[in-house]
Amino acid sequence: MAKLTKTERIENVVKRLHTRKSKNVIYTIIVVLIVAVFAYRFWSVSNENNFEVFNIVRHNAQNGVPVRVLEMQKTDGVLYEPLTIKNNRAFVSGVRLSAFKEGQKVGNCKIISVSQNIDLDTGMHVVRTSGCADGLQYAENKKNGFYVPVSALNGNSVFVVENGIAQSREIVIENRDLENALIKSGVNAGDIVILSSVQNGEKIKIEQ
Repeated sequence: MAKLTKTERIENVVKRLHTRKSKNVIYTIIVVLIVAVFAYRFWSVSNENNFEVFNIVRHNAQNGVPVRVLEMQKTDGVLYEPLTIKNNRAFVSGVRLSAFKEGQKVGNCKIISVSQNIDLDTGMHVVRTSGCADGLQYAENKKNGFYVPVSALNGNSVFVVENGIAQSREIVIENRDLENALIKSGVNAGDIVILSSVQNGEKIKIEQ
């Protein structure tokens, strides 16, 4: 039997594909593929509908906003007031004058006098020190009281926890520095002050 050429083999394959039996097989395969695609799509949509997408707003409303807190207790704290010294002298405004007093510690040195009179050349009050290096120094104000980080302040108020809800509480600030504030009134021992960002009336969850 003579060996068929490549062209003849291709022609034979084409002839077989044109038979009714071959066409039925091809149609069956196509129908099965289409049904499989639709079945997979239907299963995917059904599965997505049963999947609950995580929603942070809904989660916080149901379980509470996670927050860091600080329980109010009177402690011995230190606030630091900046003082620019040159030749053991510094000039401060009348607004800041009450933050300085004789004998107050400034790093490894101390204040020896605070003038109540305005210096006519500068319009400021003179604070004299002893043993202080030139440059920016910090006078220490030590006092026992309620201290909170300044990041917890919302103007002249803080948020406290009341029955699992964030409630705004007005306070009076006695003194503060760049990091902490001394509260004069508005909070009591045992109050839970919220350190995280919240909105008034939000349900909260205290982080452990």
